Amino acid sequence: MTLSPRSAMRAARELLLRDARVFQILFLALLLTTGVLLRDFSLHPMQMVLAFAAGLATQSFWLKRLGLEQRGFLSAIVTCCGLSLLLRSDTMWAHPLIAALAMSSKFVLRVNGKHLYNPANLGVIAAITLIPGTWVSPGQWGNDLALAVWVLMLGTIVTTRARRLDVSWMFLGAFLGLVALRITLLGQSWAIWWHQLGNGALLLFAFFMISDPMTIPNRRGPRIAYALIVAAAALAWQYLLFRPNALIWALFLATPLVPFLDRWFPGEVFSWRGRESATGQTSPLRACATSGIPSTAGAEGWPAPARSAITASSSFPVLPSPTSDAPSNRPARPAARGP
Repeated sequence: MTLSPRSAMRAARELLLRDARVFQILFLALLLTTGVLLRDFSLHPMQMVLAFAAGLATQSFWLKRLGLEQRGFLSAIVTCCGLSLLLRSDTMWAHPLIAALAMSSKFVLRVNGKHLYNPANLGVIAAITLIPGTWVSPGQWGNDLALAVWVLMLGTIVTTRARRLDVSWMFLGAFLGLVALRITLLGQSWAIWWHQLGNGALLLFAFFMISDPMTIPNRRGPRIAYALIVAAAALAWQYLLFRPNALIWALFLATPLVPFLDRWFPGEVFSWRGRESATGQTSPLRACATSGIPSTAGAEGWPAPARSAITASSSFPVLPSPTSDAPSNRPARPAARGP
């Protein structure tokens, strides 16, 4: 079966509109290419190639091992882009090893149907703590305000598509506000604040890492609280403990709070492909629309109508078949009398 150019363009347009990860990949690839060509990254091209190969192979391995549908490769590409942007190493094997570890964490470290850690965040933490000769290179972006504006624009588009713009802006506002408060209390120069505002690493973190919808709370209120916690932790790590990589460590340490926030304040589970769940099941509202049941049933959380007798037996009583041996309530027909 071949697709006409018009059909291919229509399919590509539907994918762009449905899955925010496509925009994320395009923008991260643009930033990565710009950095390699213009910012002189200390990243060997073979390290990047090995990272992508290991990440995609690991995703495929786990899907086959668990008998799942071969999908989710967009997330693997996003993770490998993030690792290539952040992680630096003196060796060739560190990037593919960490890419494999990061992708494996999606399938191993899971709570309530969600992977616990952002794979790139966990991979970077594992690399700098376990592998000698690896480090995070957040300063490669410098403090170019023009570049910061571009990152801000691209990140806004991605997070808007993913419906998680609130956590990015809340984190940025809280972090920059706390920095401004510190400057005011200590009587320091406001050049420090402008330095933070033009920090490309800060904007990348806000729009491409902490905004990962699969590793943050499902409900808006807890998401905002979570952004405030990460911002306060990052400020304390950087200005009270005077330790490097404050953003990466703050997110890593705050992530275990997400399952508790989801349990205490439940909300709609995010799906990259819209409101249908990741397992491919139809949402209650759509099931009601296709089966003739009033939509209020789905809105109130009633079970969706089953499509087979097996699934129906788990939610609704199954009526006996007319030809079954089950007893009937109708009176028995009197026996015919002889002549």
